[in-house]
Amino acid sequence: MKKNRLLLVSMGIAFFIVSISLIQCTNSANGNTATTPKESEDPVSANARQMLEEGKQTFRFETFGDETYWTDALQLNKAIAGEKNGGVGPGLSPKAALAAGLKVDMDVIPADVAKAIKAGEVNLDDPAVTLTLLQLNAVVGVKGTFDANKKLTAIGITCASCHSTVDDAFLPGIGHRLDGWANRDLNVGAIISMAPNLKPLTDALGVDAATVKKVLASWGPGKFDALLNLDGKAFRPDGKSAATLIPEAFGHAGHTLHTWTGGWGDVTYWNAYVANLELAGNGTFYDERLNDAKKYPIAAKAGFGNKHNTPDMVTSKLAALQFYQLAIPSPKAPDSIYNKEGAQRGMLVFNGKAKCASCHVPPLFTEPGWNTHKPEDICIDDFQSNRSPDGTYVT
Repeated sequence: MKKNRLLLVSMGIAFFIVSISLIQCTNSANGNTATTPKESEDPVSANARQMLEEGKQTFRFETFGDETYWTDALQLNKAIAGEKNGGVGPGLSPKAALAAGLKVDMDVIPADVAKAIKAGEVNLDDPAVTLTLLQLNAVVGVKGTFDANKKLTAIGITCASCHSTVDDAFLPGIGHRLDGWANRDLNVGAIISMAPNLKPLTDALGVDAATVKKVLASWGPGKFDALLNLDGKAFRPDGKSAATLIPEAFGHAGHTLHTWTGGWGDVTYWNAYVANLELAGNGTFYDERLNDAKKYPIAAKAGFGNKHNTPDMVTSKLAALQFYQLAIPSPKAPDSIYNKEGAQRGMLVFNGKAKCASCHVPPLFTEPGWNTHKPEDICIDDFQSNRSPDGTYVT
């Protein structure tokens, strides 16, 4: 009976995939969106609505052609599929994927499949189920491409992999999308370490595979080193990992500089940087500071300061992506956990005795203008700031 139930579920999934393929716009190659200007809408409002929708689609589903790296170079698709499904090794089961911090969007899971999962009738230790979730586009930030025989032929990564999570409404790690929230459960290093071919990393960093795996293992959940591919500094002088927390992507409207250290740029700079140099997408990126072989030896050797790909699959996406990200508001604490009296006391300290507000100016909670400070001004060490172009931290 259980076997028949799973057969029916599989048939339901197949039908659902065919259906959603006709109505969902999630293909990284075309970037089309289902927005039609209303006749009575003024041009500015119509453009804003279209930009929001296009930006959301880009944020969630656009790989910028990075399959050429994650698939062709690292061969991560083979590790995810596993030997039984045309890949290599044991494969990545849903249980292992969730343990690594990957999230699942419950809103694209068919009702009968969701019911079967709740009833324990779906084997969450089977990598084949992960492949089914990828076919449904349900794994947040991970986009699979399949051939006619449903073999996983390519894997691409999107912005949402690190900068979205879910609300756990269905099960831990499975729920409604929360765009802009940093995925502090995501173990990026562990996922990259699964790749059968680490040669692109060993060649770039000039070290062996064992060293690369040691570096990746040092990151842990919720952390990533966005500058390792520039300066090769994997560890701090005290021996701790050089990785930093994955930043959120909400609440940045009105901010000049983003992320943790100064001198880089605004949200569009970082989107271009990440799409081209971190996700390894195919686009255009220019920053002559990365040609400094003394400060950024890895970047200078790789030519990161002046990158050009044809076709350019990044640049046309940047405007709408920025528009969407700047529209994502900071979340408000739910009443169930919000301590109003405690918050009031904290605000008095923040604005008064502690002088936090002198730099973190309400309501932006950063400084209008060039929002950076030197490490000695804020009493923290200079390791991370020295990796930035101007030696400062963002407030």
